[in-house]
Amino acid sequence: MIAGVCPAYLPSIQYMAWIVSHKEVSLVTHNPYQKQTYRNRTEIYSPNGKLILTIPIIHRKSNSRQLDEAVSIHYEKNWQKDHWKSLEASYRSSPFFEFYEDDFYPFYHKKFEKLMDFNITLIEKILSLIEAEVSILLKEKPTKEFIDLIIAKPKKRIECPHYQQVFQSKHGFLNDLSVLDLLFNLGPQTLNYLKQIKN
Repeated sequence: MIAGVCPAYLPSIQYMAWIVSHKEVSLVTHNPYQKQTYRNRTEIYSPNGKLILTIPIIHRKSNSRQLDEAVSIHYEKNWQKDHWKSLEASYRSSPFFEFYEDDFYPFYHKKFEKLMDFNITLIEKILSLIEAEVSILLKEKPTKEFIDLIIAKPKKRIECPHYQQVFQSKHGFLNDLSVLDLLFNLGPQTLNYLKQIKN
């Protein structure tokens, strides 16, 4: 059975735990684009608590719905600069930000036209950094697609095992943020942590 999911922007811990629990995963890009999903948003731990970062997209004027693979990123405002500054402010003092900084810097200084291409390249980079042995299939129709992983308000959200977060002393433990929160805080232990989570 080939499991599938829509590519997300800097996916959540639950999303990445699900991916690493499979040997191969189909990243689905031919579905109609939906708002209020993690296709173009992610959640990080900022100095002021949870912060949502959103990639602006170009909305079509016609009534027909766009497919995910056709959605273009909007560059009218310099969202890349804003997102990178937010990541720096949030994780500069984390144990492993400097270790991975050069891997993520290009994503915020090079323009990608399509949202899905940006997301897929980021996911592949993250899987490479954590040394996860998962085959990513593109254009492969999955036997089963997991929609809940991409919905911003899922019916069921897992409780992540606690790990040390940068601003935990100020705001407490924040559950199921972007996997970058995990990576910058746990570094090479990220994959072992993800494998402990049962979706």
